[in-house]
Amino acid sequence: MTRLFCAIVLRDLKLALRHGADTLGAVLFFILTGTLFPLALGPSPELLRHMAPGIIWVCALLAALLPLDRLFGAELEDGSLDQLLLLGLPAPLVALAKMTAHWLTTGLPLLIAAIPLATMLGLPAGSLPILLAGLLLGSMVLSLTGGMGASIVLGARRGGVLLPLLVLPLITPALIFGAAAIDAASTGLPWGPDLELLGAFLAGALPLCPLAAGAGLRAAVE
Repeated sequence: MTRLFCAIVLRDLKLALRHGADTLGAVLFFILTGTLFPLALGPSPELLRHMAPGIIWVCALLAALLPLDRLFGAELEDGSLDQLLLLGLPAPLVALAKMTAHWLTTGLPLLIAAIPLATMLGLPAGSLPILLAGLLLGSMVLSLTGGMGASIVLGARRGGVLLPLLVLPLITPALIFGAAAIDAASTGLPWGPDLELLGAFLAGALPLCPLAAGAGLRAAVE
């Protein structure tokens, strides 16, 4: 099973490298949207520094949502989803492999792109490690939750419209605690509890989201 799981992840990584539009589009959206906020908020460095955690988290969340509607859709259309489910790997592990590939091709690049964006917005250098730690946990939660949502709306009419409506309320608590951790670090308050809550979200999403996504995949192919 481990070999099949890794094979699915590597397959998706190769497809993403061959057709890198989704990853490039997500990163460009993240950077361009983040750079537009100073134009709207004004040139005040203090205001930008205060708003930077929320700006980065919101932009990362929206950018990661872009490729989710195609996470399982292409395989469903060409019939390869049926073949994946017939390989002998349980449907939840197939879903988890796809979610892992989504994080590697979208979440990880956004994590790297957050460094120059945070610097541009004036985030203190001491808060940068906390930002990256929070985004690491939060992006994993988003890939798991988003993959679950993508499987639920798989095959539905206007699934791309339904997907953000389903995922955004579920991921908003992680966004709040992630931004709160950076804000607490900037003001000298304890930031550990916020990251611990993010870790708790990840610990809950890791077993539950693939199970729900696996059920969605089986329902879509039947």
